[in-house]
Amino acid sequence: MNVTYGFPIRNLVLAATLSAGLSFMPLAFGQQISYIVDSNSGELTRLGSLDGSYFSLSDINDAGQVVGESLTEGNRVHAFITGPNGIGMTDLGELGGGESYARGVNAAGQVVGYSPVLIGSTFFTHAFITGPNGVGMTDLGTLGGDYSNAQDINDAGQVVGFSATAGGDYHPFITGPNGVGMIDLGVPDGAYQGGASSINDAGQVVGTVNTGTENYQAFITGPNGAGMTILGSLGEGNSAPSGINATGQVVGNFYPTEGNPHAFITGLNGVGITDLGTLGGGDYSSALDINDAGQVVGYSDTAESKHSLHAFITGPNGEGMTDLNSLVSLPDGYVLTQALAINNSGQVIVIGVVPEPAAYALMLAGLGLVGFKARREKSAK
Repeated sequence: MNVTYGFPIRNLVLAATLSAGLSFMPLAFGQQISYIVDSNSGELTRLGSLDGSYFSLSDINDAGQVVGESLTEGNRVHAFITGPNGIGMTDLGELGGGESYARGVNAAGQVVGYSPVLIGSTFFTHAFITGPNGVGMTDLGTLGGDYSNAQDINDAGQVVGFSATAGGDYHPFITGPNGVGMIDLGVPDGAYQGGASSINDAGQVVGTVNTGTENYQAFITGPNGAGMTILGSLGEGNSAPSGINATGQVVGNFYPTEGNPHAFITGLNGVGITDLGTLGGGDYSSALDINDAGQVVGYSDTAESKHSLHAFITGPNGEGMTDLNSLVSLPDGYVLTQALAINNSGQVIVIGVVPEPAAYALMLAGLGLVGFKARREKSAK
């Protein structure tokens, strides 16, 4: 049987529904090391990979279990979960297409993401959920189309992401507890595609919808995905959310028609948008996650070097932006470049690199497009 690999032919431009940042980088961008940083004590815990090379980090729960994906010894990309505080790493397997990608984890260690499945003679990417501590992987199906992608999960096991519909558009979805039942959240009148990126324990969902040609706006729903409100942006431009906490504070990025992207935070239940600024007079910033205290993490450039990214953390409710490099002791030459996720204990998963010449310039060029280009799911080979 000749097997082919089917993938969406449209560019689904949803920054928050895809992996924010460049956390999966080959060593050509410089020597990369990943850590859990305890933002209270400055303690560093180094994270490994399934085959000893490079890997991607996506999320961390309150026990310190980290999820992402890594190359295996068989040169496949597989989702993984660690034990508490990042100790150990377990391969989560895949749905039959040779690869899997983890995007979110809840307090029980249930992991969600996406993996190719074989339908007829073609592999299509489908959302998955696991049992507690990453045991078992279940296909969540789709909204009637060929593709789906899970991005986050709350403690009840409600999963959110995006899926192709029978009509060929992409819509945000939410499931019931433990991933049971996929419900189309729809899109506003005039929009034709969208995706969900994060969910809190009340079932409030945030994501991005396409409201016109090259026009993308963040949205928030009520509990259990009911209703949809467009958050808008700061002035003219686009916006995309990356996280929501228990009180409905939303973080993400806005993309002005002129100038560089900046991180934002909202008030309770998505009301009001505040520019988080940058580190030390830099031009660019990006918020990737928020915990229940309102501490935000992400990355920014600085005034000292416009071609260098530094990981940041804020205080409660997004107050004050601090360079994470100032809170820890690193090997000589290393820089924490991206803070990817934070839990309610203040543990942050971060990327550290020793950059090669011109690597940062290449990273910044790519990051400027993160909000407006979809990453095509990789084929199993």
